[in-house]
Amino acid sequence: MDSAKRNNVKLLAAGVGCSALIATGAVSAIVVHEAGPANAAKSTTMTVGSTSTETTPPTVEATTMAAPAVKGPAPLPSEEAGPAAP
Repeated sequence: MDSAKRNNVKLLAAGVGCSALIATGAVSAIVVHEAGPANAAKSTTMTVGSTSTETTPPTVEATTMAAPAVKGPAPLPSEEAGPAAP
């Protein structure tokens, strides 16, 4: 690439970057203006959330002690087992 063409590409890239920066600033200003934290404090009634009722769970006997279903060492899979003993 020659020097003039390279400078044109750099200038175009700088222009695109500046345009993106300005657009981002404009969008963030609009969002902050519409739903800013000051607007949230002005409301006198709660408008979010849903109604829920608390219920007591059914009574179940507590497990006194957990016990494993399999006792002792588990057998190895056939592909990991060694040769059979005579």
